[in-house]
Amino acid sequence: MYTKISSLQNSLIKEILVLQDKSRARKKSGLFIIEGKREISLALKGGYTLEKILFCPEIFDENDSETFQITTENGIQITAEVYQKIAQRGSTEGLIAIAKSSQFSLDSIVLKKNPLILVAEAPEKPGNIGAIFRTADAANVDAVLIANLKTDLYNPNIIRSSIGCVFTNQIATGSTTEIIEFLKKNNIAIYCAALSASKAYQTLNYSTPTAIVVGTEATGLSDEWLENATQNIIIPMQGQIDSLNVSVSAAILIFEAKRQRNFK
Repeated sequence: MYTKISSLQNSLIKEILVLQDKSRARKKSGLFIIEGKREISLALKGGYTLEKILFCPEIFDENDSETFQITTENGIQITAEVYQKIAQRGSTEGLIAIAKSSQFSLDSIVLKKNPLILVAEAPEKPGNIGAIFRTADAANVDAVLIANLKTDLYNPNIIRSSIGCVFTNQIATGSTTEIIEFLKKNNIAIYCAALSASKAYQTLNYSTPTAIVVGTEATGLSDEWLENATQNIIIPMQGQIDSLNVSVSAAILIFEAKRQRNFK
């Protein structure tokens, strides 16, 4: 028989609410919340360990129980009232999981022979970070490196906006200095999206080991990146503004690199 929870005051339900809301709690416990069938499936494929899975039988199709490893040991049945309390979306198939965090270490990155890497410096908005991860997954880049991270990658808004692609990419975080050292150590050319001393992005060759580096729309990249760039690149603007949203810029630049590599 499944464990059942019907009370909103249950300690596990309170823990889930805290993990959803507080980055400090996620970091301290090494746990985070995943909501939704697709996101949980991608986390499992990405090698994440699920501590507990909560499901609402009024919504969840128990024929999927084997896929999501719902057993009498880790599957917990919750009422519709409890699910509505902890669910942040209405279309997540009645599934919520507590998962163990991974360490986003540069040492964990495994590079192929001719890597293509996407780097973002100091992204803050969860929606932009999630969109960057979606772009990286769509282009099948070798890694996404986040320099000077300003938020928590297990923020529920990042998981949601990435539609689970936070689990499908090789991801590492570090300081700008650490990531530049990593790229140089691995002989990876650094192409920085910048307004100054730049060449039109489509005129450069990205068919060799390449890192595309993007900064925030408001402040751009720090001087340290620009000083260490192989070449600054720019997306020519034909209207009145001089920049694009960071996730849009990343997609344009990464898919030009993929085009040159014939999407191999």
